[in-house]
Amino acid sequence: MTVRVGFYGTGFISRTHNWFLKYSTADHRVVAVHDPEADRAQAFADRVGARAVGEDELLDRVDAVFVTTWTSEHERLVAAAAERGLAVFCEKPLAVDGTVAQRMVDAVEAAGVVNQVGLVLRFTPQFIHARTLLSDPRAGRLLAVSFRDDQFIPIQSHYGSTWRVDPERCGRGTLLEHSIHDVDVMQWMCGPVESVSGTVREVHGYPRIDDVAVARMEFANGGVASLTSIWHDIVDRPSLRNIELFSENLYLSMDGTPEGPLTWQFTGEPVQSLQGEALAHACIEAGHARIDDLAIVPGGAMFNPLTPFLDAISNAKPSPLPFSEALPAHRIVDAIYASADRSGAVVATA
Repeated sequence: MTVRVGFYGTGFISRTHNWFLKYSTADHRVVAVHDPEADRAQAFADRVGARAVGEDELLDRVDAVFVTTWTSEHERLVAAAAERGLAVFCEKPLAVDGTVAQRMVDAVEAAGVVNQVGLVLRFTPQFIHARTLLSDPRAGRLLAVSFRDDQFIPIQSHYGSTWRVDPERCGRGTLLEHSIHDVDVMQWMCGPVESVSGTVREVHGYPRIDDVAVARMEFANGGVASLTSIWHDIVDRPSLRNIELFSENLYLSMDGTPEGPLTWQFTGEPVQSLQGEALAHACIEAGHARIDDLAIVPGGAMFNPLTPFLDAISNAKPSPLPFSEALPAHRIVDAIYASADRSGAVVATA
């Protein structure tokens, strides 16, 4: 089955998804695109060999819709696709808050359509293998996580997403728009989060657009994490992460990229490190990733998040990362903002 794909939105993230589509092993074809900016839609259509069409016409032409617009449009466009019985991939954050995210989950589940959310860190070998190591009984109890994430504010350079400083379209700033990736992958690796506290700042002066967020997260297993998320103006510095995790008998260090190393040490054992294709193949050999999803990128490797989505459509099976998987991260982010509004008071995530 050739899956006919359409895009709502043709900006930076759409180009990223088109790269993954280009290298996917799943049978598909991009046939239609729509964007409020007609010239941008046409340029993207010409690049991928599709047609630039109206919003409603797109739904007549496709089997699967990629929603890669600004965040406030996600719910409406997802609902339109689900009502037509079409599979839908929605970029993160799923919604401007957890309440809207829950409605979106309800909509796709009621429609019975294949659905997937763009929390792509779960397809990065470093995080996949780190999760395996943390679950090893030799590791013991989780103690602490230190997670720093920084990038230049994405209204400039190759992002050019000026809508990200408009709270009517994006909801909030760096914690929601960027570090929901980090919150999601931490709770995925380390287990449920019971409570949080946090502080946010709006240094650039855009109301409700936090460019500094510092949060403390308490896991149900007793571990604790600190998350620092920053939007700065150092355009020469790419999006970067630095992550360290300590369990009783395990240390992990990584940068969250496809090319960087994952370094670890168990008590009484030598330091070990894997990166690139070798790390990806370790994930495959452990049964936690599929070789068909392997994507070689400059200097490293990751797993193509779109191949399993397209395969799920062709085989009438659930996606490995449905919308519902985004709900814990949305609840945690909402709770951190609630804490910041209360001068850093501890807030339960339930």
